[in-house]
Amino acid sequence: MPLEEEVITLVIWGFTTIMVLAAFTILFLWANSKENSLAYGLMLSHLMLLVIAFLFFVDAISIPYIHPMASEEISLRLGLAGVMWAFSMICLMIGIIRFSKVRQENNPLLVKR
Repeated sequence: MPLEEEVITLVIWGFTTIMVLAAFTILFLWANSKENSLAYGLMLSHLMLLVIAFLFFVDAISIPYIHPMASEEISLRLGLAGVMWAFSMICLMIGIIRFSKVRQENNPLLVKR
């Protein structure tokens, strides 16, 4: 896919900066909380799978369009990126559910049915 020369580098650096910030935030919160390790682990899994999806995506848009089977290669890599993104979102949703359950269990004001 034809792009300006600096675009992919800027996208990679921007994504990396945000992912490192997010990972450090999760690790900091996890170290201070000690509760609900599964939820924090799922959040880190979400970030790792999202990074893998991003790598497949960048690989897909970096393929020269004059490559003999460019369409097939791009489709495969975009498909792999989509699968990794889907798994990362599943980890995110399960992690959010786990955080929600801990909050409900520790809240004395909530009535349990």
